[in-house]
Amino acid sequence: MTEDNDSSITEFILTGFTDHPELKVLLFVVFFAIYLVTMVGNLGLVALIYMERRLQTPMYIFLGNLALMDSCCSTAITPKMLENLFSADRRISLYECMAQFYFFCFAETADCFLLAAMAYDRYVAICSPLQYHTRMSKKLCIQMTAGAHIAGNVHSIIHVGLLFRLTFCKSNQINHFFCNVLPLYRLSCIDPYINSLMILILSGSIQIFTITVVLISYFYILFTIFTMKSKEGRGKALSTCASHFLSVSIFYGSLLFMYLRPSSVNEGNKDISVAIFYTLVIPLLNPFIYSLRNKEVINAIKRIMNRKQFNI
Repeated sequence: MTEDNDSSITEFILTGFTDHPELKVLLFVVFFAIYLVTMVGNLGLVALIYMERRLQTPMYIFLGNLALMDSCCSTAITPKMLENLFSADRRISLYECMAQFYFFCFAETADCFLLAAMAYDRYVAICSPLQYHTRMSKKLCIQMTAGAHIAGNVHSIIHVGLLFRLTFCKSNQINHFFCNVLPLYRLSCIDPYINSLMILILSGSIQIFTITVVLISYFYILFTIFTMKSKEGRGKALSTCASHFLSVSIFYGSLLFMYLRPSSVNEGNKDISVAIFYTLVIPLLNPFIYSLRNKEVINAIKRIMNRKQFNI
């Protein structure tokens, strides 16, 4: 344990998966594979959207930024977790800990707003198709994307700033595989009531606002779809929304379960399995959810591969 003159902890130990040390090789292989596929899938999707002009529309611009945020979230957490699986001390400094939480919070918050923006985009495309290019202009798309990044930055700065008001002297062992706020609160010598209240107010408000946008958008989308006379039109409209709705359900479901439970602050190991899901699994699934069922993405991949073959 490293302490300063005020006996406050300046280094932590991420205990991670110490309950199952015999599984560390298997866990390393599994998590490394997940990280590799996550980065290839998400950054590949970003590159595809950048290279293919037909995909440079609001929906895919939002999707590209979502993929970037998923890459950011995974990179903030997974490399340190992989290192700690074979590290003797599993130490992380206070500032590294705060930086890790900053990028995690930034990515998750931006994801909330990007998913809401994508829901609005689908609402305009299906409910007002003739006005789509007017209502979803390039300027509005840029403003909504920038707003998501700004909101993520401000939200994470507030929570990191509030973490610096705490002193940690109970223990230097974080019962988690990354620096999340709830395990840190358990180590604080100062009552984290203000921090918990701000999480409830800010994170709760962000989730309520973005979920409301998604629900209202999908209410009008479904109403419009079920009033369509053409079965083919209904099927096409539903297929364009299915991937997004699945991603939204998985993302918000895990976040709500993690942060809005009354007993969250008092639980330990139960948080880890949920955290693995929303920090590692969701970033892995998103590029496949949006790509494998999307004909435009698949066709874009085929066009790029054909161009390369032709150049060869």
